[in-house]
Amino acid sequence: GPCTRSTIHAGQRRLKKELPLRLATARDAQAGAEVQLWFMDEARIGQKGRACHRWYEKGERPPGLVDQRFASAWLYAAVRPTSGEDVALVLPSVSAGAMTTFLNHFGESLRPGVHALLVLDQAGWHGAKALTVPANITLVPLPSYSPQLNPVERVWEYLRERFLSHRLHPDYDAVVDAACRAWNRLTAETGRLLSLCAYPWIQQVAS
Repeated sequence: GPCTRSTIHAGQRRLKKELPLRLATARDAQAGAEVQLWFMDEARIGQKGRACHRWYEKGERPPGLVDQRFASAWLYAAVRPTSGEDVALVLPSVSAGAMTTFLNHFGESLRPGVHALLVLDQAGWHGAKALTVPANITLVPLPSYSPQLNPVERVWEYLRERFLSHRLHPDYDAVVDAACRAWNRLTAETGRLLSLCAYPWIQQVAS
């Protein structure tokens, strides 16, 4: 069913209650490990993008490039809201196999002695039986109909508004280059990921 104000509030209350328990359980199970809270999501980046807001002369319709072709890639990203740390990977699809590739990449990027609680939505490939999760990662599903609880959603909006809208990409390789370039420009902005993702309730839970 549609997401309503009551389901939004219920989902946030549930997650705020569940995450401290999951963090405590992980600390007990991973004796001596530094347990970190991360959030992840995927976004489609492609030739057929979407319109975004543009400043223009009042009363006039702003011009903009529109690509009607369909080559696309997927940008997988994990962000640690309390520090602004990030891990990103561009892959050709969303599937259990692609997700396993990202999780392996993410797990290898963590420092020795770190265990990550990775919060993500309930997309089918996030819970597929074929998914392989590294030992230094625990997946934590978001409540249903609660995308607003995932701060990475705000990152996608920022990327599209600043770096990815009204562009023409001649082929798949150009799409991949554009996705990588957009993420690198984002992470080059000092403190930007923190400003987008450091929700007060997440900071409270993580502490």
